[in-house]
Amino acid sequence: MKNITIAIAALSLVLAFGCKNQNQNASTYSSSSNNSLSSATNLSPEDLGTLGAQIKKHPGDAQKLLSDKGLSEQQFEQAVRKVAENPQDSKRYAEAYKKAS
Repeated sequence: MKNITIAIAALSLVLAFGCKNQNQNASTYSSSSNNSLSSATNLSPEDLGTLGAQIKKHPGDAQKLLSDKGLSEQQFEQAVRKVAENPQDSKRYAEAYKKAS
């Protein structure tokens, strides 16, 4: 009985420390995500549309194209989603995408 109690206590400690580290990592990730999203929104819908067309033409160079603009893949996706929320911006994006294609 004593061994079972010790095993349960040890497992509880391991889980408690594991959960604590996950919460700290999650809050660090969310704050860095917010900062990176603000830099992604500095691009106009036209810039994002042109960049999207370039990535479609040259998918092997996607990381280089994104890094040249200071974006990660996730930041680009978030910026495009934000543009898609506004019909006027979405139209501007689509026109630039078609023009660059």
